[in-house]
Amino acid sequence: MGSPPSLLLAFETATRAVSVALLRGGDLVAEELAPGDRTTAETLLPALDALLARAGLTLAAVDAFAVSVGPGSFTGLRVGIATVKGLAFGSGRRVAPVPTLAALARTATEPRDVVVAMLDARRGEVYAAAYALAAGAALPREIVPAGVYTGEALARRLPPDCVLVGDGVGVCGDWLRARLGEGVALQPLPEREPRARHIGALGAAMLAVGGGVAAADLVPRYLRRAEAEVKRTGERFESPRPSGGGR
Repeated sequence: MGSPPSLLLAFETATRAVSVALLRGGDLVAEELAPGDRTTAETLLPALDALLARAGLTLAAVDAFAVSVGPGSFTGLRVGIATVKGLAFGSGRRVAPVPTLAALARTATEPRDVVVAMLDARRGEVYAAAYALAAGAALPREIVPAGVYTGEALARRLPPDCVLVGDGVGVCGDWLRARLGEGVALQPLPEREPRARHIGALGAAMLAVGGGVAAADLVPRYLRRAEAEVKRTGERFESPRPSGGGR
C-alpha cells in the first residue's frame, strides 16, 4: 500500500449532518459541522471557509479530495459533488468517490465482524449494505451489495450476528432484531450519521492504493431514481455500477 495524501479535504453532504474535514496522512486535523437549519447549498462553503480558517490553511495546501457519492439526499449529493468539481477544476488533484454507506459503517462502535449500514430511503425501505470490517483493514469489504431494501428482503441476506448503524435503523431495526435474534445489535441514535472524517479516512485509504478519479468524472450513486425519472423511464432503481474509485 502507498501513502495517503499529505492533506485531504473531505465532504459529507449525503445526509442531514453536512460536514467538511481536513485529514493529514489519513489522520483528522479538523472538522466543521454545518448548521442544520439551512440548505446544503447555503451552508457548505461557509463551513469550508471556517474549517480552513481554524486550521490556518488555504485551499492551495490541499493535495486531494474525498466526497460522499451516495446514496442519500439527491440535492445534497449534487451540491457536494458540484462543489468538489469546482474546487478541483484544472488542478489535476485526485478525488476519492466514497460510498456513503461504507463511510457510515465506520461509525460502528459495537465489536462485530459484520456492520450493516442503513439510511432511511422512505416508503418503508432503506438504503443498505453490509460490510466485513477485518481488524487492521483500511477498507471495508462489501458482503451484501448496496441497494434499496425492505426489511424482509434485507433479513434474507444478513447473518445472525451483526450491528446495524444509520438512521435506517429506525425504519426496521427492531423488526430485524426480532426476526434474526439477539445477535443483532442496534447502534445508539446519536451515532447514526456519517461525518466528513469518515469520508476522509476511507478516501485517504482509497487514494493510497491508487484509487480515485479526476474531478470531472465524479458521479453520484443515487440507487433510487428521482420521481421525475421514474415517470419518464418506468424504472425505480439505477442500473448496477461497479463500486469504488477508478485507477
